[in-house]
Amino acid sequence: MGTWDFGPFDNDDAADWSGDLQDAAPGRRAALIRETLEEVLREGEYVEADVANQAVAAAAVVASQLPTGTPLTSAYAPGFVTAGETLVLPDDLPALALRALDRVAGDGSEWSELWEDGLPKALSALRPIREALEAAV
Repeated sequence: MGTWDFGPFDNDDAADWSGDLQDAAPGRRAALIRETLEEVLREGEYVEADVANQAVAAAAVVASQLPTGTPLTSAYAPGFVTAGETLVLPDDLPALALRALDRVAGDGSEWSELWEDGLPKALSALRPIREALEAAV
């Protein structure tokens, strides 16, 4: 996995997922986000880094669509989102995204293991996402 910073799109897995979301038909995007978040929750005892990174990116997209969410500005975020387009997301996605973030940042996650030395900074990068999601549930 190539990683260059702590942001939700600052790794190859998230950037690739972002491209997939960008390329998806507009009517399919919410379903792709849901599938990505659910995938991390279906993982067994151990969550692989690629699944975790994609779930963090999906959670960031959900959070960006909320009234208290921070707009996405990363060059690796989906272009339609950074351009100001909005998504119509089901009401249950913020809670699902929170559960996915808990799984990613918890025990049994390769994401947490890989960030071992920089975990406080990585968790800090998740904080605005988590706060926007929590405000919506």
